[in-house]
Amino acid sequence: MLNKTLDKRTDAYALLHALGASARLLRHLQLVGEAADALIDIYNSLDLRFDARLIELGAAVHDAGKITFPEELDGPGSRHEPAGQALMLANGVQPAVARCCVSHAAWQEPGNSFEELSVALADKLWKGKREEELELRVIDLIAAQRGQSRWDVFTTLDGAFEDIAVGGSERLRRSVA
Repeated sequence: MLNKTLDKRTDAYALLHALGASARLLRHLQLVGEAADALIDIYNSLDLRFDARLIELGAAVHDAGKITFPEELDGPGSRHEPAGQALMLANGVQPAVARCCVSHAAWQEPGNSFEELSVALADKLWKGKREEELELRVIDLIAAQRGQSRWDVFTTLDGAFEDIAVGGSERLRRSVA
């Protein structure tokens, strides 16, 4: 057990490397991190109250369970989700960060935080995928925080989400390079 509280993304990558993460898995996590950074920039431009570090770290470890189930890096499967959370908790990672291993895939479930939904959104947008229901959940939380209507926030964020998604094919290319 490495007992590692994570402070920054590089801490997460170092932990995952020490636990046996493949170069390909680490590359995937970095690319999702790029999409997460773009979301954080958007949120900052809107003066939102949110935990940027949780989004950054959650994106950095969300697929940690693929160390245990590497076949899920290329194929379907959800065993990596609870395995990743357990692996992160066993190594002293903060529970809120470790929870992103499960919530990034279970974003439809009630009780997910804004930050967890943002990790899930980054995990879609990095490859160019738009997920309307997920985007609307994020938009609704932002609208509530800003005291605005869904439509007012939608008009701003739809284009921003598309801008991130447009880079998906290039990030996918880099994921296998």
